[in-house]
Amino acid sequence: MGDHRTLKAFQTADELAMAVYSATRCFPRDETFGLRAQMRRAAVSVPANIVEGCARETDREYRQFLNIAFGSLRELGYYVELAGRLGHIPSDTASSLATRQSQCARLLAALMGRTASDVC
Repeated sequence: MGDHRTLKAFQTADELAMAVYSATRCFPRDETFGLRAQMRRAAVSVPANIVEGCARETDREYRQFLNIAFGSLRELGYYVELAGRLGHIPSDTASSLATRQSQCARLLAALMGRTASDVC
């Protein structure tokens, strides 16, 4: 098996997770276990599921984990939009996160079109 860390989709997802952690640091205290936690969980789920997919033996399992990653990525997109509308993050931060989320979605979709043995 190859190294998931060499995959551009993983690298982008990891950078997005780091950016989400940074952006959610200043959320209101009452969001500690609410939107802040949900955004962080969804953000971390994306690269974590890419890693787990690459560790699987079959293409079916590989794609299953990439599908989960893609779902978490779309979920995160909604949370970013919501956090922006609620004023928890500045509009430029929300826009930057949305751009990163879209870039990650394109890379992940391309990865999903390949087999595990070609990628991982």
